[in-house]
Amino acid sequence: MGGHLMDGEAVRRAIRRIAHEIAERHPKGNVVLIGIQTRGVPLAQRLAREFSQIEAGATLPVGSLDISFHRDDLAQNLPVPKGSEVLFDVKDRTVILVDDVLYTGRTIRAAMDALCDLGRPKVIQLAVLVDRGHRELPIRPDYVGKNLPTSPGEKVRVRLTEEDGEDAVVLEKGMS
Repeated sequence: MGGHLMDGEAVRRAIRRIAHEIAERHPKGNVVLIGIQTRGVPLAQRLAREFSQIEAGATLPVGSLDISFHRDDLAQNLPVPKGSEVLFDVKDRTVILVDDVLYTGRTIRAAMDALCDLGRPKVIQLAVLVDRGHRELPIRPDYVGKNLPTSPGEKVRVRLTEEDGEDAVVLEKGMS
């Protein structure tokens, strides 16, 4: 059981809002977006497109980050590497990590470790489509599409057209 928390239009509005916030905070650029595999990558690409529309054609480089071997649960979940693709230097730049759901913060910790293997960014920020709470680490997002209070027994699933054929955020009950 569960239900739709965001439909396609709500997802698009949230992405547009985050892109506007990024443009307000970083109008001069020197910002790069790095999506965390899997759904963070299309979200980062969409944010870059929205940013380009807001800032009259200005472009933000977009990369993808595979955190498989930086996770702290490797013994429980054997990773299936997808590969990182960051074709620009992160040194001395503002890097905005992009992910679909922020929960415990462990994925973001792993992403920061993987990112620092690529170089030393000036600043690391975080953009998420959904913040569901229940942090286990002191990590908070800089840009949030929607805060969705949940219980630990629920699962938030983000569906994106690029991966799933539709845009939606769905709550599944009774999961861990």
